[in-house]
Amino acid sequence: MTSLRNLCSKDSPIFFKNGTLKLGGEREPVPRPKKWPIANIVAPGANNIPDAFIVGGPYEEEEGELNHPEDKEFRNQSECIKKRIIWDLESRRYLDPTAVVSFQKRIADCRLWPVEITRVPLITAPKGKAARFDKAEDENQLSFHGVAYVNMVPLLYPGVKRIRGAFRVYPYLDSVVYEKTKCLISLFRDTGHHLIQNNRIGGINSSLSKTVASKNLKEDKIQASSIKSQGSDTPLEMEPSLNHNPEGQQYVDAGTYIVLEIQLNKALVPKRMPEELARRVKEMIPPRPPLTRRTGGAQKAVSGYHMQIKNISRAILDEYYRMFGKQVARLGSDMDSQTLEEQKCQLNYELNCSGKYFAFKEQLKHAVVKIVREKYLKTTPFESQEELQTFISELYVFLVDQMHVALNQTMPDDVQDAASTIHTSSDQLRFFAFEAEVNENFDMAAVYYEERLVRDSQNLEHWLDYGAFCLLTEDNIKAQKCFRKALSLNQNHIHSLLLCGVMAVLMENYEQAEIFFEDATCLEPTNVVAWTLLGLYYEIQNNDIRMEMAFHEAFKQLHALVLQTQITKEKSTGAVEYAEEGGKVESSVGPCRITSGSTTAIKVEAPAEPGAPLSVLDGFVEDSSKLQSDCQEPVLPVQSQDLASSQKPSNLFVKETPVKREVSKYQDSSTFLHPTPYGVSQTPTTIFMETIRFLMKVNAIQYVHRVLAHELLCPQGGPSCEYYLVLAQTHLLKKDFAKAEEYLQQAAQMDYLNPDVWGVKGHLYFLSGNHAEAKACYERTISFVVDASDMHFIFLRLGHIYLEEKQYEKAKRIYLQACKRSPSCLTWLGLGIACYRLEEITEAEDALSEANALNNCNAEVWAYLALVSLKAARQLEAEQAYKYTMKLKLKDEALLAEIHTLQETVGFGNPSF
Repeated sequence: MTSLRNLCSKDSPIFFKNGTLKLGGEREPVPRPKKWPIANIVAPGANNIPDAFIVGGPYEEEEGELNHPEDKEFRNQSECIKKRIIWDLESRRYLDPTAVVSFQKRIADCRLWPVEITRVPLITAPKGKAARFDKAEDENQLSFHGVAYVNMVPLLYPGVKRIRGAFRVYPYLDSVVYEKTKCLISLFRDTGHHLIQNNRIGGINSSLSKTVASKNLKEDKIQASSIKSQGSDTPLEMEPSLNHNPEGQQYVDAGTYIVLEIQLNKALVPKRMPEELARRVKEMIPPRPPLTRRTGGAQKAVSGYHMQIKNISRAILDEYYRMFGKQVARLGSDMDSQTLEEQKCQLNYELNCSGKYFAFKEQLKHAVVKIVREKYLKTTPFESQEELQTFISELYVFLVDQMHVALNQTMPDDVQDAASTIHTSSDQLRFFAFEAEVNENFDMAAVYYEERLVRDSQNLEHWLDYGAFCLLTEDNIKAQKCFRKALSLNQNHIHSLLLCGVMAVLMENYEQAEIFFEDATCLEPTNVVAWTLLGLYYEIQNNDIRMEMAFHEAFKQLHALVLQTQITKEKSTGAVEYAEEGGKVESSVGPCRITSGSTTAIKVEAPAEPGAPLSVLDGFVEDSSKLQSDCQEPVLPVQSQDLASSQKPSNLFVKETPVKREVSKYQDSSTFLHPTPYGVSQTPTTIFMETIRFLMKVNAIQYVHRVLAHELLCPQGGPSCEYYLVLAQTHLLKKDFAKAEEYLQQAAQMDYLNPDVWGVKGHLYFLSGNHAEAKACYERTISFVVDASDMHFIFLRLGHIYLEEKQYEKAKRIYLQACKRSPSCLTWLGLGIACYRLEEITEAEDALSEANALNNCNAEVWAYLALVSLKAARQLEAEQAYKYTMKLKLKDEALLAEIHTLQETVGFGNPSF
């Protein structure tokens, strides 16, 4: 027999009796009908509840204790092979609004509610005699008195209407029950003389259960109930030891558990609908559709002129073909100049005689008039003939230039010989911006980010990157504007919503933060970071129940991600045998179910003899304590690809690859964009570390420390190598070198072979000026088989150290590797400097030309180009390079002195001589 209490103004106990003992060897069919908890119904099938069935469900989706992967085999055996007890009953209760308020308060006061289970002999009272039983006799008839602790807090989560799970059965001990549930009274022991008597005569509800609860305008229903703490709040004077309930101890020894399901018709805490959240977001940030580009004015006039030039050129070319044929035209430069001049005269004569020349002129007249009016804004007569002639000369030059532009566009590809230019892509600009950002050249980084916005202001990624840069420079207001602009371009973009929420928290606008985070979880319920950030927000608001709900959901989604990745890995290796026979197995322990009628229902089933004990669920942390214990396959973020594995480097030093590879040159550059000090092992150990990785990418350092505190206290987390690396990274950003070194030492003790530890150590020593130690760390880092996460900057700084120490061969080799992996202005500059110092002037010039093509505003590049030109005795190039060196204000005085010395030696290069 099992019992629960239904909470309203009075306790209304719910009892399930007459459990059926099932032999092992067969599984309960699913679905199967639920039954009313009414005794002595003889009509076949009359006990079955219409349209109510037990369907079971996956163990992983339950809220109980035995819902981990390691429990699956045990539950399959318990519910199929071993003996068990089945109730398959459902009881319903009705709660009025007052009872609903009381119900919520009782759950908030005590999260664990006891469900008692006992064995009571069935005795029939003699006919014609009044059956009299005293309390002592009743208590002697109680045996195997146990209790299961059900965590009812999920019913206070927004939108939750159902909890279902398997709960361990423990011996009923007053001290333990009081400690966990604050309950002093046992239904069976303290009120059992009434209840057992009712059971003898076939009843199920005691006199205490005459009160029928109701809920919210007679529509809500609750499926199970719990135990009300009665009597005084003082602790018990006597604490019975385990020996006082030896029969109940057998539940623990056998690993007995009971499956309960509790369901409400309406959630106790309503959840915001996705439509409402979307509406609130639109109110805060109205969507801004992209503006349609309309060419008008001067641009449209010039385009019209180009179109007329193209049409006329085609008509003249067709006339040429008609007169001389295409074969003659193909000879091209093979024809002598006299023949060409004769053909030109014949063509002019034919155009003038046929009137086509005047037709072409009239065709151009309207386009020229539009240019005069729209571009030069000339709509009034000229005041003098001199002004007219000046304007006509200027107009003629412009029209001829634009004619050449149009003709070059229509010229056949095999005839064109235009100079090749290097066009930087958006990904390249992003990479160059981040390179400048790491080197603390924030002005140059801002230029690159703003150039991306100018090129395409409708790309939300450009706004997000610029906002992350503003966070790094602690310009929170501008960062918030950038993130909101990105969200206005796409209000369903998860990262934009999360970043707007983070900024709202940092700006202490908590109401908007909640809307952003909730909308993100609605749009993408499987997003671990969204649930974690929502939980952190609730922590700030001191809302422990909702915080627990959000963290629990984040753990659940991360667990599902790990399992999915593991299954995918096994399938790809052909080592998986997919036999999901227990995936939707209904626990024959029986779900405690409350269905969707007009009342509340409870269904309880319990096995008799299963094994494998598990601790009781005390909260969300314990509920997910083994979330990552069986994770074998790391889940790598999207950012883990090499930046330049598919790049096309210059043909000066490496073999040229097909041009198609240039397209993807910087598409996977996110390894270097906001690099994290944990590139070697990206296993998602906890929800907090996943969130830390996200926040580090967007430079939300102010938020990272709060998450690090949770990571430290999390049972699955705690101090780890990655944890200390993140701490060291945050202190490096603050220039707190002492703290950073302390954390790096602890990280090295935990994982001495982690290349990221040595890489960050090298950055620490480099930034603090200890280049000897930095070189040792960098050399150790590049000697590892696995690369660190920020190899680009390791190569740059190690090459810089080699140049300082005049180890030019090593510097050349290091910079060459950097150019192969991720070419930039600085990598080519370093390579050019190394080659110049090795007297390899041609190679140095080629490398410096590549650097100048990527960034023509680098004074040091122009300085070395000036030196190369002076060495090569090219006066014009030397003077031009020196002019730009001085214009860009070269800060290296030693290098400038070297240029002046060489200029004096060769006798040219400085126009001021």
